[in-house]
Amino acid sequence: MYKILVILTSLILVCCNGQETEKPIKKNQKMDNQNLEYITFGGGCFWCVEGVFENLKGVESVVSGYSGGHKANPTYQEVCTGETGHAEVVQVGYDPAVISYEQMMDVFFFLHDPTQLNRQGDDIGTQYRSVIFYKDDAEKSRAEQALKTSEASGRWHGKYVTQIVKFEKFWPAEDYHQGYFDANPNQPYCSAVVAPKVAKFKKHYGELGMLKPEAVK
Repeated sequence: MYKILVILTSLILVCCNGQETEKPIKKNQKMDNQNLEYITFGGGCFWCVEGVFENLKGVESVVSGYSGGHKANPTYQEVCTGETGHAEVVQVGYDPAVISYEQMMDVFFFLHDPTQLNRQGDDIGTQYRSVIFYKDDAEKSRAEQALKTSEASGRWHGKYVTQIVKFEKFWPAEDYHQGYFDANPNQPYCSAVVAPKVAKFKKHYGELGMLKPEAVK
């Protein structure tokens, strides 16, 4: 019985699914700047991805949500079953005069392991797949080139399994998922998984001068 309790406790600490809370948190930034461009991609639990990209210079909005599935208005619980076909994603609005598409892709491939199929660490399922959604052929080509560049760099050992898929629809996640890490830094999954990723990101990209002033500590 003791061993079973230890195993269950470990799973709770390292898995995104089942860790949510409806604690009131901050709202996302308005996405009404006409100079912005938008990228939608997924690299595991969206709490991790959102917690990183909101710290970059030139990023004006980051919204967690769902894309790539077949069900309209999916809920978090439905997506977590893996049966709706959606991936957990973020939609990022950024100013290309401040940060380029290629720089955004560099951060994306730095943040997660693109060689893991339908998982990131102990988060397992198609909802955690590595995926980039493109809007047109030009953006598809840029995504393909970014993938080739990262793969050739040797940053991750192995072949990338990142999907590059035509964008169709983005469904924003429930309000309590927006800004989740900032609002819940001591929540078990956040402290064990998200925080180390954010710290690693800040160290690397802080040295490159790519962080917002408030993100530099």
